[in-house]
This record gives sequence, C-alpha cells and structure tokens, in this order.
Amino acid sequence: MTQPATTDPTPDPTPDPTTGPTDGAPPQAAATARLSERLQYGGDYNPEQWDPAVWEEDVTLMQQAGVTLATVGVFSWARLEPRPKEYDLAWLDDVLDRLHRGGVRVLLATATASPPAWLAREHPSSLPVTADGVTLHPGSRQQYSPSSSAYREHALRLVETLAERYGDHPALAAWHVNNEYGCHVPRSYDAESVAAFRAWLAERYGTVERLNEAWGTAFWSQRYDSFDEVDAPRAMPTFANPTQVLDFDRFSSDALLALHRTEVDVLRRVTPAVPVTTNFMGFFKAADYWAWAPHVDVVTDDAYPDPADPEAYVRLAASRDLMRSLRDGQPWLLMESATSAVNWRAANAPKPAGLHRAQSLQAVGRGADGILHFQWRQSAAGAEKFHSGMVPHVGPDSRVFREVCALGRELAELSAEVAGTRVPSRVALLLDWDSWRAVEQEAVPARTDYVEHLLAWYRPFLRRGVTVDLRPPGADLSGYDLVVAPLLQVASTEELEGLDAYVRGGGHLVVGYGSAVLDRDLHVRLGGYLGPLQGTLGVRVEEQAPLVGAPGAAAPVTRLAGAPGDAVDGGLSGTATTWQEVLQVQDAQVLATFADGHAAGGAALTRRTHGAGAAWYVATLPDEALLDALVDRWTGEAGVEPLLTAPTAGVEAVRRGEVLVVVNHTPQAVRVPLAGGARTVAGHDALVLRG
Repeated sequence: MTQPATTDPTPDPTPDPTTGPTDGAPPQAAATARLSERLQYGGDYNPEQWDPAVWEEDVTLMQQAGVTLATVGVFSWARLEPRPKEYDLAWLDDVLDRLHRGGVRVLLATATASPPAWLAREHPSSLPVTADGVTLHPGSRQQYSPSSSAYREHALRLVETLAERYGDHPALAAWHVNNEYGCHVPRSYDAESVAAFRAWLAERYGTVERLNEAWGTAFWSQRYDSFDEVDAPRAMPTFANPTQVLDFDRFSSDALLALHRTEVDVLRRVTPAVPVTTNFMGFFKAADYWAWAPHVDVVTDDAYPDPADPEAYVRLAASRDLMRSLRDGQPWLLMESATSAVNWRAANAPKPAGLHRAQSLQAVGRGADGILHFQWRQSAAGAEKFHSGMVPHVGPDSRVFREVCALGRELAELSAEVAGTRVPSRVALLLDWDSWRAVEQEAVPARTDYVEHLLAWYRPFLRRGVTVDLRPPGADLSGYDLVVAPLLQVASTEELEGLDAYVRGGGHLVVGYGSAVLDRDLHVRLGGYLGPLQGTLGVRVEEQAPLVGAPGAAAPVTRLAGAPGDAVDGGLSGTATTWQEVLQVQDAQVLATFADGHAAGGAALTRRTHGAGAAWYVATLPDEALLDALVDRWTGEAGVEPLLTAPTAGVEAVRRGEVLVVVNHTPQAVRVPLAGGARTVAGHDALVLRG
C-alpha cells in the first residue's frame, strides 16, 4: 500500500508563492500536507448574510467550538462585484483578518458558483438550456452554462482579482474553486455547449466516419456527413442513439472539468504555492470523479444522509471509501455535512443526539482529515434557512451547539493519532462511470440503479468490517487480494485483459452478471459477451433474463441449489434476485444452479482456477444471506481477515493507523463481535479503540 504523505511540522507559516519545495514536489505540496497535520474542523462561513456586529461573536464562538478551518465566500459574487468590474472587497478583508486573529484558517472560495443577476442581463447567452429548450434564469443559483465564453470571461477576471488580493494573506489555507459542479445543471444544451460538443467529438474521433462507426449510425438512418450535422441529444421522438447520449454525458463532465481547470490555471499562475480543491458529491453520475481527482490537491466531499433512513449509513460509508480511493488513499476532507436536519426532502428529520458524531467519526475512520459543515450559522432568510447550522436559529444555548463543541474537542484530541494516516485495504470494488451511465439508459434489458446495485455487493463487506477501496477499470490491482467487479457492463479489451492478468498473477476475482457486455463505444461483444474474460472465467453467456414480476406484485426471486460435490457448508444454496443468465460452462466448476425460472437447471455460480489465482462468475444477484456466505468464502480463500467475527447489520468497524473506529448506526445498543473481543456500543454511538 502507498505510504502516508509526509507532513511539514513547521507551525503555520505563510506560504511563499515565489518558492517551492526543492525535492521535485509541486509548489503547493507543503501547504497541502499542512491540511493533514491535524484533524480540521469548521464549515461554510457566510458573513455577508449578517450584520458586521455579528462577526465578532462568530469568531468567539468558533474558538469555543474548536473551529480550525472556515470556507468563505462561496456565494458572494454579487457582493464582491456588485457591478461589472466594480469590486467591493473591504468587507472580505475585514472577515479574513478577524478569522486570522482568531486562529481560524480559510478555504477561500472563488465565488463563481452563483453569478450575479447583471451577468444574465448583459449576457443572456451565458444561461443554461435544458434538453427541451427551456432557458434557466437567475433567482436561484448555478445559472450558467459551463461552455459560455461570457461567463468564463467574467468568472476568470474575478478569480484573478481574488488571487492577487489574497494570495499572500496569512489566513489562506487553500482555494475552494466554484462549488458542487453540475449539482443543478449537469448538462446544458445552449448554442455554445453544442458547438463545444462538436469540437469535443472531432477531437475524440478525428473523422466523422469514425464517429459514424462508433455510434452505429447505420441503424435508423442516423449517418452524419460532417460534425456540423451533429447535435446534442435533445428531446427526441423515441430512444436516442445510446452512444450519442453516452458521449454527451462524457462531454458534459469534461466541460465542467474544463471550466474548473480554467480557474485552477489562474490560481496556479498567481498563487502557485496554495492548494486548490472543489467539493465533490459522493456518488454523482454527472461528473466522472476518476477524471476529476488529478485536478485537485485534496479531495473534498459533501454528504447529507437522511436521518430517517436506517440504511443511509451504507451509501455514506461507500462514498467515504470512494473519496479516499480517488487519490490512491490520500486523506480527504468532508467539506459539507449537516449538524441536524436539511431542507430539501419532503420531510426533513433532525438527527437524533449522537448521530452526527457517529457519522463524523465514520468519516475520520475512512480517511477524512477534517469534518466541515454547511453552514456555520443557520440562515435567517433565503432558500436554505431551514437547513441546520453549527449555530442554530436558537443560538449557542442549544443541544446542537453543545454537540458541535464536544465534537470539536474530541477531534482535537484524536488528531495526533489519526491525522495524515492511511486506511489499509486488501479488497477492491470496481466502479465505472461509463457502465453507470449505460445501464441507466433507455432500451436496455432492465433498468438498474447502478449505485444501489454496487451497494448490494458492498454491504456484506461492511457487515464484516472488511475495508474496501473503489477502483476504476484499468487501475493497478496488484496490491489487492480480492477484486469484485459487479455490473461492469462497459469495458475495453485492454481493461478485461488486465483483469485476466490479475488472476493469473494470483489474485481472486469475482465478476457479477451483466459484465463485459459492451465495449467503450457501447457495441455488443458478440459470441457470448465477456470478451477476454471468457477464458478467465470459463463461461459464456447465452441469454440474459431479468426477473420480471407482474405489475404490483412482490419482486420475484429465484432459488439456487448447491451443486453436488461442493463440500463447503453443504453447497452454496439460497435465494437470488433481480437477474438470471443462461450460461454455457466451458471450463469452470459449477457451485450452484438455478432451481427455477428461465435459467432453471443452469449454472448460477461458477469458479475457475486460472494461473495462480481464481475467478468466480455470479449470474444473478444473491440475497443478503447468500452474499454473506459467498463473501465469507471469497475473503477466506483470499486470506482477508475481517474486523468483525460475524456479520452485524448497522455496525461497521474500520482501522486507520493505530486506531480502530467502531460505529453503531442503529438506535439500540449492540454487542459488537470484534476479533479482539466483543464490545457493547450504545445506539448512535462510536468507539475509538487504540492499539
């Protein structure tokens, strides 16, 4: 595994933008490492919403709460530039000086996430357009097209102004670029975006003939004679061309990333020693974070689990693992979380006492070097006035603020043991954005929620305290003993050959149904799907058969029968859901068969020894009990030791450095079966165990 990043022990020097490290590291490396010298604590601070008389109290309360880091200016463009090229920065000078005197460092936002109304008035072409041709207007936020030249011109001028003004400010820890890219406008169909899409296609394919080949335009008379004939996939009479839709998804992620990089280029030029980041949003389909992660110095994430959902912790844990994995195990920051209720669900439950602390320690255990919130002081007006804050409407004499202070103290005490350390993992789960987009398109065998499917495979590892990294296809997997590839529908030949090499080299590979069906152009792999993995797995797929029930009926299931000769626990029998495949077994051991349904009598679970390793194929989605049995078998074969000696729903355990974090997400006390001895954990509570 990669070793933890080294940290600069020098206490809080001001970064010098004219010099950098002499060891070949980028100029911002030392300042980035400083963010991991301690566990950071704080949140979005929006002083422009308040009278300056409140600001001094804010700093005093931040000191009381143990705040070390504040994000400032995220939505302040209209205040910073009330009219084109007229800047009002004196108030921001005052705020940053106050925070510095109070010992609070700053993630200074470039403020470009929410353009002022004057930009739309003077440049209506800057506004985004939906697939149906509707222009989205000011009055909310994020009302810009990422390809708009007018938006970029004004945004970059603001970024340069802020960088020149504050690049040497002693409070500045890092730049927060824009905010939640694509959250509300993941795609725009305006004229400049369409022109940029055509240029992107020309760069990708080179010739329109190659585009026609990739898109399969011989079908339905879709052939193009030039790139100028190509449009974005707007509203159409029926199913759009699948590869056109996928390419527009790819382009839209790239367009947002290109916009991000234009701001970063300015910041690197003016303030080369200052790190940059932007806040990701967990599992967010519109932005391929594998492509984005190299363009931030530290990964940050926004996470708002529903307190009313008892299963929310599963997605939350997986998203923490994703953030850690995006930069190969580098510690990350939780940029936004809520102390209690949010405001956008139909009903917004508050967090019960203890739950926010438990979820915060979950993030720390899974690699976070900071817990930040939206926002510091709960708003008195505007669309998010009912979104909780660190200082709630009632003020500091409140349960929420007392919990905020207690968490700040606990993180400060934990810093020396945890900050900057890595989270070891010997299991990888493959996550692929193209597969995600493809399986959720129209005109497919069955609509699938890709992330929920991934989480079904993730849960049994979580229930055992087996830490999982998420990896993209094509990544180096040599450090993992077990690799799981569920629903890897889209993959290149080279990526599949890489999985084969992993197994031959001694790895243990599990491939789920629906995998390696399409290449990266979404063309079907003929002759039994799977491509090069046919030889790895020893099977071909003859038919796909989603389990489809009558309207209104319970979701159908299928029974699996353990195959004769499989001596482990009498065979792998049980119940499976969602899917069946008719397999042609060529050279593999059959460990379970379908007892009913379209594929009755056929193989459902197979295993094949291949080189020094082993490869499994799972032609369905096993239910929880059967997946538990399978994960026990896979981890046992791979030599992966779980932290929990028995599957435990609602509980997780993760090791980071010398610390073991055990979290009980249920409201009841649980006796947790740890490898070193059982411990009782109260409801909505977490234990931090040393050694």
